Amino acid sequence: MVSGNLFLCRKNSWPPEEYIGRTTLQLFDFDSAAPPKQAWRRRLNSHANFLKEFSVTFMEAIKMVRLGIRMWSYVREEASYGRKAPIDPFTRESCRPSASQGVPLGGMGSGSISRGFRGEFRQWQIIPGLCEASPVMANQFSIFITREGGNKKFASVLGPGQHEGLGSRKKAADQGISSWGWNLSGQHSTYHALFPRAWTIYDGEPDPELKVSCRQISPFIPHNYRESSLPAAVFVYTLVNTGKERAKVSLLFTWANSIGGISHLSGEHVNEPFVAEDGVSGVLLHHKTAKGIPPVTFAIAACETQNVSVSVLPCFGLSEGRCGTAKDMWGKMAQAGQFDRENFNSGPSIPSSPGETLCAAVSASAWVEPHGKCTVAFSLAWSSAKVKFLKGNTFPRRYTKFYGTSDRAALDLAHDALTNYKRWEEEIEKWQSPILQDERLPEWYKFTLFNELYFLVAGGTVWIDSSLVASHMRNEQHQVTKLENGDVKVTKAEVYCREGAVVGHKTTNAYDSTNSEGAKDNNEKTGTRNSHKDEAEVPLAKGHSNCNLQSLTMRDPQNDDDDVGRFLYLEGVEYIMWCTYDVHFYASFALLELFPKIELNIQREFAKAVLSEDGRKVKFLAEGNWGIRKARGAVPHDLGTHDPWHEMNAYNIHDTSKWKDLNPKFVLQVYRDFAATGDMAFGVDVWPAVRAAMEYMEQFDKDDDGLIENDGFPDQTYDTWTVHGVSAYCGGLWLAALQAAAAMALQLDDRDFAERCKSIFLKAKPTFEAKLWNGSYFNYDCGSSSNSKSIQADQLAGQWYTASSGLSSLFDDFKVRSALQKIYDFNVMKVRGGRMGAVNGMHPNGKVDETCMQSREIWTGVTYGVAATMILAGMEEQAFATAEGIFIAGWSEEGFGYWFQTPEAWTIDGHFRSLMYMRPLSIWSMQYALSMPKAILDAPSINIMDRIHVSAINGKPSQAESGVRKIAKKARCFGNSVLHCSC
Repeated sequence: MVSGNLFLCRKNSWPPEEYIGRTTLQLFDFDSAAPPKQAWRRRLNSHANFLKEFSVTFMEAIKMVRLGIRMWSYVREEASYGRKAPIDPFTRESCRPSASQGVPLGGMGSGSISRGFRGEFRQWQIIPGLCEASPVMANQFSIFITREGGNKKFASVLGPGQHEGLGSRKKAADQGISSWGWNLSGQHSTYHALFPRAWTIYDGEPDPELKVSCRQISPFIPHNYRESSLPAAVFVYTLVNTGKERAKVSLLFTWANSIGGISHLSGEHVNEPFVAEDGVSGVLLHHKTAKGIPPVTFAIAACETQNVSVSVLPCFGLSEGRCGTAKDMWGKMAQAGQFDRENFNSGPSIPSSPGETLCAAVSASAWVEPHGKCTVAFSLAWSSAKVKFLKGNTFPRRYTKFYGTSDRAALDLAHDALTNYKRWEEEIEKWQSPILQDERLPEWYKFTLFNELYFLVAGGTVWIDSSLVASHMRNEQHQVTKLENGDVKVTKAEVYCREGAVVGHKTTNAYDSTNSEGAKDNNEKTGTRNSHKDEAEVPLAKGHSNCNLQSLTMRDPQNDDDDVGRFLYLEGVEYIMWCTYDVHFYASFALLELFPKIELNIQREFAKAVLSEDGRKVKFLAEGNWGIRKARGAVPHDLGTHDPWHEMNAYNIHDTSKWKDLNPKFVLQVYRDFAATGDMAFGVDVWPAVRAAMEYMEQFDKDDDGLIENDGFPDQTYDTWTVHGVSAYCGGLWLAALQAAAAMALQLDDRDFAERCKSIFLKAKPTFEAKLWNGSYFNYDCGSSSNSKSIQADQLAGQWYTASSGLSSLFDDFKVRSALQKIYDFNVMKVRGGRMGAVNGMHPNGKVDETCMQSREIWTGVTYGVAATMILAGMEEQAFATAEGIFIAGWSEEGFGYWFQTPEAWTIDGHFRSLMYMRPLSIWSMQYALSMPKAILDAPSINIMDRIHVSAINGKPSQAESGVRKIAKKARCFGNSVLHCSC
């Protein structure tokens, strides 16, 4: 736990007074209009430099040439089926990545749109797995100001005119957006970010006597599983008139009927004005998608009040056409400051023609008295009720549980956002304030901690409503999963479950997920919110595979609030695989802290997967050999790409059933979550999978010393970094997993298995230390290669989880602290003076390990994890200095420009690999270490391993599961858990 004011000398604080005049801040000191002191900041006229992507060295390219050829062939094959390969290093986005990102919009899992710090809407991820990075520049806020008497007029887009997305400069004959007033220099305008909110302050631009604050709010609210799923955002403008003349201010919100890229040109799009309750009115933009992708409807709206008048222009184009042009629209606003009221009665527009861009506008006008204040609120919402994956399965999104599947749900979402945003803010501030007000913590850490959460919105997240799945599966005949590969080691334990199922040695139930394409909203015509679920046909599981996962929604039939749906998030926008598990190991701390029910459900998904097998043949690209997609007992690398839950292990570079870190990581995460939540039903649900995962690993102990050995290829998350024999990373994870499994077995009264794990642990630990401990740290591996004695930053990953779970330390304090100090002195401080994070590999002579590209990289998420381990070991100063390197290189003004797109890795010369990546969410493991869950803090301090008595003859655990069955009867059980226990 952080003590005193240890970090006052390393605040790295950016006081708002350095960006905004103190007087302006005082004027906005009401209604949350002023940005908080703890926020990330950037001036709008800051240069958004292009980012430098990594490249392999000549020697690395030589080593990977065969892999490259096979991957090229695979990428082309997938493209021939109209699919994008999960990893495609050959295709580059048309929009070069730049340092232009900002806080994304909306909640989790219903598609996302990011908004750059200069105001542009970009990074469109409405369609699962597809990211359109280019900004749609017609989507803007603009302002029109007329001073009483008409002597002063100002009109400008509220974004700087020098922008890579704008194209050519203004031409007299141009009818498009370059004809607008791009008059903002951005010199006196600043952006302030504290996810899920952002503030843009216009300090006298474009009118020197008008101060403007735009506050962006999205419903990301921890432990709120309803509103955090809503695809909506609010923009609250606070206007302060410092002049002596009354001012008429008109704010304009323009939006193109587009889902990014060139989708606006496909035709058949329709815009429609609407008037809703509580003064909310605006325009619906119905977007007809191509290739059978479910349609999308946007709603842009404003709230009319006693002082604010709202008008709309349902349709305008970017060139001459059937409706007015962007130039005409701008001219109307510059002249009148509003549109005709008759536009509300115009009805749906004529569908757009191919090649034609259809846009809409909402204007909100108000008079602001001299030295007066005014608030104007806009909302943006989008409704894409169904998620369709490329191989055919369709699911209803989570928000449809509350709003139904009608395209007019966008109207209700826009309305509710405008009427509820103040409550959202109250809940967000209540969540954030304790951390923001903690004077012991560095300022940079506070806003980086919250801003790294951007990935839970912009990381391609998909959140589906599973009540449809559950209701149908109760009436479906269950299919039985058959074990296809008799050589795979699995648990022999059997737990007898409801409906005669047996989970364990030979059989388990497997259900297919729903195909809800036929779903109908009962209130399509009225657009009213509907909490009842639509009905759909549920197909039987596919005959050629037995790996399809049942819906693990954990819903208590007596409490509908327990059904939190099913959640997916990408490894990264470049690595399109859902819930990549070796990376989730690092990122999962954020979900456990903020949305623990989602975290437990993800673990249940993987628990079911452990007990399943997919015998379909797959070609592994690294060696060109063939194997089965998923072995029983092995934890899958991911839940799939184009058919998640049905076709796992989209990753096909290596056979991940032979990886040595996935199974221990599963056991460690399960036990951490079990210990942190105290959820006994969860423990009972996943226990058979924990046993199966542990027993599967025994095949990798070749010499019966209790330790697993790596097999001389990159068989872990560092998938280009070869390991030989016993390794610090995988061996340490295995030791920790033995301890966690033993502890969990004891708490579930499975004493035979607890004894088994302890006996292996007692044999393995001294062997591990004898083979790897060199007096100051653990060697990379016990082999004889040139990097076997390298200092790996991640060598104490097992110790990290042991400490995070309230278990006794794997090693004595001296060894833990010595290894961490070595990492700090070498991997951190010998790389640019500690200003870049921890390099993965470092030779003991102080030179970076350049064995492969990953050994020489700095992994952002690993660095945060190392810092968390340091905190748990009482090395707070080194911890925050280590993590600060990621802030300096990634988030600070002197850094590379990776804000809101933190990559997986960067090199010492500042080249990135894989922007917008899952692993940096592990910064929340630092916060977890600073404020351990009460369930762990209150646990008995006695070493749980000391409570396990190892019998003189300890063979394989017996098949009896009386202890687990007994606990299952007492635990709170859910209708669709992995184990249908009879309670």
